Amino acid sequence: MFKLGDYEINGRVILAPMAGYTFHSYRKFMSKFGASICYSEMVSDMGLIYDNDNTNEYVIFPKEEVPVGVQLFGSEPENLAKAVGICEGLNGKNIDFYDVNMACPVTKVTKTGAGSSLLKEPKRCGDIIRAMKAVTSKPVTAKIRLGLDKNTTNFLEVIKELEEAGVDMIAIHARTAKEMYMGEPHFDLLKDLRSKMNVPLVISGNIFTAQDAVNALSITGADAVMVARGGVGNPMLITNINRLLNGEKEINPSLEEQMEYCKELAREIVEEKGEFIGIRLFRSIGPRFFNGFPYSKALKSRIVSQIVTYDDLERILREYKADEKIL
Repeated sequence: MFKLGDYEINGRVILAPMAGYTFHSYRKFMSKFGASICYSEMVSDMGLIYDNDNTNEYVIFPKEEVPVGVQLFGSEPENLAKAVGICEGLNGKNIDFYDVNMACPVTKVTKTGAGSSLLKEPKRCGDIIRAMKAVTSKPVTAKIRLGLDKNTTNFLEVIKELEEAGVDMIAIHARTAKEMYMGEPHFDLLKDLRSKMNVPLVISGNIFTAQDAVNALSITGADAVMVARGGVGNPMLITNINRLLNGEKEINPSLEEQMEYCKELAREIVEEKGEFIGIRLFRSIGPRFFNGFPYSKALKSRIVSQIVTYDDLERILREYKADEKIL
């Protein structure tokens, strides 16, 4: 258990912000499996400032069961502060905290000076937190990386600036920006990091099994771990991390259970987005529910290419289950 502002956080697994995934219905679905905090998809400060309808959609959602933060990206403290004010006006009653992305390594973000580019200037990182906290009483958090590359692993300097600015929680992805999402994360560089910090620490990077999470938490002493790609189509990963941390055995879901989870998520996305948009979003998620099951290659291909309606999904799953090869 740890605190995020006034919130008592009772779990140690957090759903990471992911573009194209962590919209309201996906967050709602994953919370049922034990995610204790969730984030929106990454939201552009300038998109909000220019009143872009597509951007505004990201921050307008109902109250959720667990604390939900809006993750903003930008490079100028005053613009990020303006974005917070706009979010408060659009949906302040349902937004629980604000996060600033200082970790994204993708060129279209970093070329604007946002994301991991901010790590070049630790003082600016602190200034951003100060500016955001000046316009909201809600917690303000940050997600960072080790540094830009192996020669500039300045995360301790960045953490110092963030803490001095009053940040409420820090998440760190255990790779450099140059490494993107490739290779093994460097949890060894973050050994016992939490003991050197004054605010809650969340650790991120290659959490694909419950044991991955336990190892990362053990090495770093972090308060919580982030689940991102490893949880897509595998929601029981969150449950199993919590079980393992509580000294319980992991549960391996059956094919039938994965089918039910798959259909449940599809229904919730369709309810939120409408069938036309919802099914198209689901095509990138649905196939992952069947990783590791026999003869699932054709099934996954059909989900990607053949579902247009929710009924199509149900039919394809029935046909797969009836195939004598998998019995």
